[in-house]
Amino acid sequence: MAAAVANLQRRVRVSPARLKRTAERTLRSLGRAGRDVHVTVVDDAAIRRLNARWMGTRRSTDVLAFDLDAPGPSRLLGEVVVSADTAKRQAGLVRVAVALELDLLVIHGLLHLAGYDDREPRAARRMHERARKILADAGRRAPSRFWAGLLDQASRSPIGGEGRNSSRAARFGRRGEG
Repeated sequence: MAAAVANLQRRVRVSPARLKRTAERTLRSLGRAGRDVHVTVVDDAAIRRLNARWMGTRRSTDVLAFDLDAPGPSRLLGEVVVSADTAKRQAGLVRVAVALELDLLVIHGLLHLAGYDDREPRAARRMHERARKILADAGRRAPSRFWAGLLDQASRSPIGGEGRNSSRAARFGRRGEG
């Protein structure tokens, strides 16, 4: 199992080593320890371009997950692209470290690659509870305000998260989007 992390932005301090550990722990937790994943950290402009091209939405989002699993001997599961700019804004909204928000976004993207979906409220709740457990198992306990609204919104919203605020709710978007 290997996670490769590339930081392609310069505005937000990112620890590639931490994100690599987060990705690898998540893969083990999901029973995909034998798979590889790429994690790319970009700025809002880059993720907006990717979101427009692949999801048809001309706006920034926090995380995109690209399933690259193919028949045959490839170990590559996929790529998770995270916007450091959006992560920083979201972390500020709930007053947590940017590193913790980045961890959550990497986990969220990997959950999508493992087949989790968050379009329906029940599925979104299951997905967010799994993310919370993965973070906790890694010793990264988040304050309750970090989770405030995520699980509640997932149980009330028709798509699992609209309404808390536009950037935080973006993680509940369409398949492949965080």
